[in-house]
Amino acid sequence: MTGQSTRKRLWKFAKITCLSLTFLLAVLLLVAGIRTMSLDVNAGLQLANWENTSAVAPDISHQQREQLLASFKAAIRIPTVSFSETDQNTTALAEFNILLKRAFPIVFSSELVKHEVVASYSHLFWVPGSDPALTPYMLLAHIDVVPAAESDGWEAPPFSAEEIDGFIYGRGTIDNKQSVMGILQALEYLLERGYRPRRGFYIGLGHDEEVSGREGAANIVKVLKSRGVKLAYVLDEGLGVLDGIISGLDGPAALIGITEKGMANVKLSVTTAPGHSSMPPRESSIGILAAAVTRLEVNQMPRLFGYGPERGTFEHLAHKFGLPLKFIMSNIWLFSPLLGRVMERKPDTNAFVRTTLAVTMFNSGVKINVIPPYAEAFVNLRIHSSQTVQEVLDLIRSTVGDERVKVELVNGFDPLPVSAYDETAFGYQIIKKTTLDMFPQLTVAPGVCVGNTDSRHYVDLTTDIYRYAPTWFKPGDPGRFHGVNERISANNYEELVKFYFLLFQNCDITKLPETHGSDHELTGRCLRT
Repeated sequence: MTGQSTRKRLWKFAKITCLSLTFLLAVLLLVAGIRTMSLDVNAGLQLANWENTSAVAPDISHQQREQLLASFKAAIRIPTVSFSETDQNTTALAEFNILLKRAFPIVFSSELVKHEVVASYSHLFWVPGSDPALTPYMLLAHIDVVPAAESDGWEAPPFSAEEIDGFIYGRGTIDNKQSVMGILQALEYLLERGYRPRRGFYIGLGHDEEVSGREGAANIVKVLKSRGVKLAYVLDEGLGVLDGIISGLDGPAALIGITEKGMANVKLSVTTAPGHSSMPPRESSIGILAAAVTRLEVNQMPRLFGYGPERGTFEHLAHKFGLPLKFIMSNIWLFSPLLGRVMERKPDTNAFVRTTLAVTMFNSGVKINVIPPYAEAFVNLRIHSSQTVQEVLDLIRSTVGDERVKVELVNGFDPLPVSAYDETAFGYQIIKKTTLDMFPQLTVAPGVCVGNTDSRHYVDLTTDIYRYAPTWFKPGDPGRFHGVNERISANNYEELVKFYFLLFQNCDITKLPETHGSDHELTGRCLRT
């Protein structure tokens, strides 16, 4: 009798548990379904009444187009290569200074524009506005490029600026001379047409971004700090327009970088007694270090998708996916573990899931028949927004798990703060509006830069730093960054000039318009992370 009673109680408990789980699942699916149908974080200011400050039309004649392309190609032909912090092509940098003055005579002769050279090769421009009560903003770009050799497989010599099928090939075409020349070309045209800004702005062109920016950007910041400058926002290089790159997305998307991953270089080393190769020990310094490196590569950093600002990216893009992806993207709160597992399968998307670790150097051995007494390896890490350098170091030591392996931090910095991207964020909304003025077919979303830029030096001057230019990327194009066949279409470069032309004028509004549809539950919500 007792056994039968126990079975009844167990059966009743099982039924209640089953019903409860079914009810919970139904509620979750209902909430997720409602969110899928209603989520649209792109509403609001897109439909608001903006103050019209674009009095000067971005018309470019055929002759001007030929001239701007010629100037851009001339910039690409100058090999402003940064090999290391102590090895730069200073002859080329000096030549580039001369080119800028020749290409933009109005910018350099205008009484309105204040220009100074910083650290010999970087440039700082200040254009005061007619309303000093408006906080100025700043545009950044960098002059230097990474090395390139034609023997690597280029279709055209990397410093030839040769045009093939409408594309200009050359190192710096997308990183980052298109912004250097585009910003100044836009300003040249505006000044030529009598433009006088209401809101003042700075332009900073660094000469050593590819090797840390400690001479260029850092010294520009020192100058600005000494003058007590505070900025409404900063816009630097970073993300762009992705066309056909995000699988399943209906149409191209413009991603505006609101943060960038941290970075750390870590040295692993092992020291043992030397010896002759005829009497080897059970484990050599190379073997011990190789095992440690293998453990790091096999045991990746923890999956952190959904714990950083990447969640905002997918929420902004969700409405452009078809089902079932739309359902998943609209409910990252529910599906982040699943999505993270899918994204980690490819290197380019795995970078958004976790802190990445790459073994970039391994050195040991002095002679073929000598047991090396010392072995070292260097690891480069790009740190997820929800982690710190110290947390990553602790994880490395734990994973290596061998006291014979010395772990040292060479240099590094934590992930950059996340800039605002809600409907009260002046810089983000101005950049977004200008992008949609140029390309109304785009979807605009916040994004995370996996690389690092000069903008990290400016964190003391503003809380809002954005990393974006409307450079278009199709499948295969992201690999051109620091790779072979870097290129930009002539048409896209002209679009960049027009983008900055409009951006300067759009920044002249005194304040953002009132939110459209402020009664929507998502409108006005602060999306800071």
